[in-house]
Amino acid sequence: MMKKRIFAICSLAGLFALAAQAQQLPVYLDDSKPLEQRVEDALSRMTLEEKVAMTHAQSKFSSPGVERLGIPDVWMTDGPHGIRPEVLWDEWEQAGWSNDSCVAFPALTCLAATWNPEMSLLYGRSIGEEARFRKKTVLLGPGVNIYRTPLNGRNFEYMGEDPYLAGRMVVPYIQGVQQQGVAACVKHYALNNHEVNRHTTNVVLSDRALHEIYLPAFKVAVQEGKAWAIMGAYNLYKNQHACHNQYLLNDILKKQWGFDGVVVSDWGGCHDTEQAIRYGLDMEYGSWTNGLTMGASNAYDSYFLAIPYLKMIREGKVGTQELDDKVRRILRLIFRTEMNRQRPWGSMNTPEHYAAARRIATEGIVLLKNEALKRKGAKPAALLPIDLEEVKRILVVGENAVKMLTVGGGSSSLKVQREISPLDGIRARVGNKAEVKWARGYVGDASGEYNGVVTGQNLKDNRSADELIAEAVAMAREADCVIFIGGLNKSGGQDCEDTDRASLDLPYGQDRVIAALAEANSRLVVVNISGNAVAMPWVEKVPAIVQDWYVGSEAGPALAAVLMGDVNPSGHLPFTFPARLEDCGAHAVGEFVKERSREVVDVEYKEDIFVGYRWADKQKKQKPLFAFGHGLSYTTFQFGKAQADRTTMGSDEVLTVTVPVTNTGALRGAEVVQLYIRDVESSLPRPVKELKGFCKVELNPGETKEVSFRIDRSALSFYDDSRSEWVAEPGRFEAIIAASATDIRSKVPFELK
Repeated sequence: MMKKRIFAICSLAGLFALAAQAQQLPVYLDDSKPLEQRVEDALSRMTLEEKVAMTHAQSKFSSPGVERLGIPDVWMTDGPHGIRPEVLWDEWEQAGWSNDSCVAFPALTCLAATWNPEMSLLYGRSIGEEARFRKKTVLLGPGVNIYRTPLNGRNFEYMGEDPYLAGRMVVPYIQGVQQQGVAACVKHYALNNHEVNRHTTNVVLSDRALHEIYLPAFKVAVQEGKAWAIMGAYNLYKNQHACHNQYLLNDILKKQWGFDGVVVSDWGGCHDTEQAIRYGLDMEYGSWTNGLTMGASNAYDSYFLAIPYLKMIREGKVGTQELDDKVRRILRLIFRTEMNRQRPWGSMNTPEHYAAARRIATEGIVLLKNEALKRKGAKPAALLPIDLEEVKRILVVGENAVKMLTVGGGSSSLKVQREISPLDGIRARVGNKAEVKWARGYVGDASGEYNGVVTGQNLKDNRSADELIAEAVAMAREADCVIFIGGLNKSGGQDCEDTDRASLDLPYGQDRVIAALAEANSRLVVVNISGNAVAMPWVEKVPAIVQDWYVGSEAGPALAAVLMGDVNPSGHLPFTFPARLEDCGAHAVGEFVKERSREVVDVEYKEDIFVGYRWADKQKKQKPLFAFGHGLSYTTFQFGKAQADRTTMGSDEVLTVTVPVTNTGALRGAEVVQLYIRDVESSLPRPVKELKGFCKVELNPGETKEVSFRIDRSALSFYDDSRSEWVAEPGRFEAIIAASATDIRSKVPFELK
């Protein structure tokens, strides 16, 4: 592996030396020349065999360049939360490097929960620096598939249920990564909304739902983020696999959106040579002979875009037009990354990266509930933040307080330099100001291994559930404050690739533990760690609830900072917490596959455009447990009356809506001001409202700032699938200013002429 890389570097140096003697660089090596001129020059020098070789993998995570021309190999790495440890050339087993540990950044649900594009740019730059230092060409992330159901095992890798929020948060991430000379590969394009049967699910939905809900974040990633790579999804659409799909890849991505980068297959996502040639795939990656399961070792020549492709060209069954387009895109990728002489050097495991991980984590943690409790001889006060002047005995309960959560979950599993647990983070923050004890409470998954990375933790406990609960309850009665830290983990059947959750309920009998703790001690904080919504049958019995995430290396310090009030929480939910699974459109009227099948199965999205809060807004009787956009603070905010600069707008005009926001509490804090648009009269059914703007504003106590939103025609438009175009109909609209999808603060009516 290393020999090939060294040879490529040496051959490139040799070419430069020869060119210097001749006083002229070949065009493709001269980065002062226009990119497309360099691409065409390199393409003209390549043989047919070299071109075909470029379109498929040569190892688990690399594809070949052209050694004789000094064009280097392409090296992929899994993200999107950290740089995956090295594996052997042709095996999934660990390579055994001692210098491939990384910083684990928060899962993308946490990033989306910051509602802060500045955090997204910081994230992209930081992880991009780590990828560059590890000499990677492409980072396989970020993910922007829409959160259609809380049962999707891979939701934690995505950016929530709303296409506008996901789109606004994905662009800075891409820009930050690509500033480091590493390509961001946005995934999984498209409609990867559940994991069971992901290879055999044919998604059936309207063109309107496709364009309004499931494609916008990808479109923004391409047209604004200028992503250099896109990864196809495993599922089928229109009975074609998404990794070679005429409508998704050729018609929409490359023609309509003007994407000039590479389309990479997910590992094993390619299924047919002719379709891969014609329907938009550029680079085939996978494992073993057929790209996924088993076969002869070093069988990459048998890939669909390898010898079978070359054979079809030589037999005259296909031409080379498609091949040249694929290679142009790959060369473009290489010139932007590996052959960019202004490419930064990168860095790994730096204090700055750990600080970035912690900052993103603290800004994404969401305070869901914080009720005032009665105190002897004093006014009622909220349980959080914890006052260490009053609280001297803290009990922490729960497996997730100690379990490493960077290992597991599928391809995003990491080998970290360090991961500080919530329990250790709390103990370090409290110091000698209070006593901190821990009780197991429940046994979840005692294992700690994924793909050869072993946590080294011994979490085995043979006590019964009754014994564990009895211990926790007895200790809770003696504590001044109890912090339960549980939720999901990244084991199969929870937040994990290739599996979905069986239900909305918490696993391992945690509901019973929480109910018992609530009876034993009224000063109970429940911290839920997950990438998905969970049911909370005990919600009325618990005074304080915190939604934590898989926040990576700095998990403990980040959570402790929020619980102790060092950081005022400002995260807001990027998805709806339903009270029941039946309150999700995908389960109320849509289809969700639970049984595995080797045959292709249609899954119809009958809820259509009504996903997340769009569905919840239609329900008159059942309110969500916690609404999309919900998030509390340790201070309070008051919204003034929103004003528009006029009451009517023409089709080409922009309307500005302004609202004053005041911090009416005693602490500095940040609020997320959300703009929704309601179409009062429409020829087609539309959601009650749709997110079209947001702004995170930070305020000192007593400070007021004005937040402004610009509304243009695109914010008023819907996709008319009978006309295959976006339409903004003249008529009455409302601009709705809110603190969440159910917390409306002000409305401004206006009209589109």
